[in-house]
Order: sequence, then structure tokens, then C-alpha cells
Amino acid sequence: MLIGTYNHNLDAKGRVFMPVKLREGLGEHFIVTKGVGKCLFVFSLEEWERFSEKLKNVPISNVAAQNFLRMFFANACECEPDKQGRILIPQRLREYIAAEKEAVITGVMNRVEIWAKEGWEAYSEQSDSEYEETLAQLAELGI
Repeated sequence: MLIGTYNHNLDAKGRVFMPVKLREGLGEHFIVTKGVGKCLFVFSLEEWERFSEKLKNVPISNVAAQNFLRMFFANACECEPDKQGRILIPQRLREYIAAEKEAVITGVMNRVEIWAKEGWEAYSEQSDSEYEETLAQLAELGI
């Protein structure tokens, strides 16, 4: 299971250190793509295949879903950490999350998310205020 929050700097080439504990769960190669909420999603190859299989069932007539699929897959890239454990985040993905110097990397059960530090802080502040209400809603669903 992928968990935890880590703060790391982006270097001048757009590389960021992927924490060892998260790399262990992701494997030697993994997929990075646009996520939801101005973050990047990072999937192990196994999880990418599992999620992609589910997306194959999206009806071709669902225009909004097809637009999502185009952007999701068109922006995906395979990453392999270098000897220092860094991955290169393509410029278009750095621009999507507005990451310039600092990144926050979080484990979210079956995926990792990469955020610009400012984006993560804004998201966290908003989410903290909704946390208990959402937890109560999940409890009502038996989760």
C-alpha cells in the first residue's frame, strides 16, 4: 500500500526524488500522467494495466469520457528512476501542476500523487475542512 507525504525539490532539469518507500511499491518502471485536481497520478505498471482495463469499457458515445481518456493517455509517460532515485517530470506535466521548485509526493493507497507545493497546501486546507463530514458520509455507506 502506498502511503505517506514527502516534500522534495525539483531540480533545474525537472527531476524530483521519488521516495524509496514509494518506489518499492511502484516498481522499477511506472507511469506518470495528469491526475485530478492539478496533481499528477503515478501508477505501477500493474496498477496502470488494471485501471486501463476498466477504462476500456467507457462508451465511445460518451464525449466527456472520451475527452478525459484522450488527455489521460496522451499525457502519460513511463518513468524509470535514475541512480539517485529521481524521475524526470516532462515539462507539460510540470506546467499542468504549476510545479517550479518544490513538490509534494503523496501515497494514496494504489497510486502516488505529485503536487506543486502550493497546490498541495491549498488542497489540504480545503480538504481538512471537509474531512470529518466526508468520513461521516463514508460511515453511512458502511465503509
